Amino acid sequence: MELYVDLQIASENEQSLPELAQIETWVNAAIMAASDDIREEAELTVRIVDAAESQELNSQYREKDRPTNVLSFPFQNPPGITLPLLGDLIICKSVVEKEAIEQNKRLISHWAHMLIHGTLHLLGYDHIDEEEAETMERIETSLMIELGYNDPYLSEKE
Repeated sequence: MELYVDLQIASENEQSLPELAQIETWVNAAIMAASDDIREEAELTVRIVDAAESQELNSQYREKDRPTNVLSFPFQNPPGITLPLLGDLIICKSVVEKEAIEQNKRLISHWAHMLIHGTLHLLGYDHIDEEEAETMERIETSLMIELGYNDPYLSEKE
């Protein structure tokens, strides 16, 4: 499968960001594990932002006036038109970093989890009800372990 990731860095501090190749690996793993259809290609935008932009978008689209780790905006194909676009992921650098510290996780692991989590949202997965949450968490955990990371729902450091 051909994967096209448009990486946009809109954060003032570019230190400790994952490389494009890492992002592509995580996104590709989520697509391959979660897609029922076999895609020839997929395209998405990953935008890494600061807290102000995350808070603005979270407030506008989710009516939650605070920054959040990841926002997913799935692309809706117009009727009769098929495009490989999955949508956009907006990831707040400072929230991801803060959560990694609070949850005793390695930063790279938390980045991987957020990219996988957001991509699953673009593919239609959700965690609103308990059954959907269990399915989504099972996929995330399986992928993280396959990629050499720990279970994202457990602390990594003691």
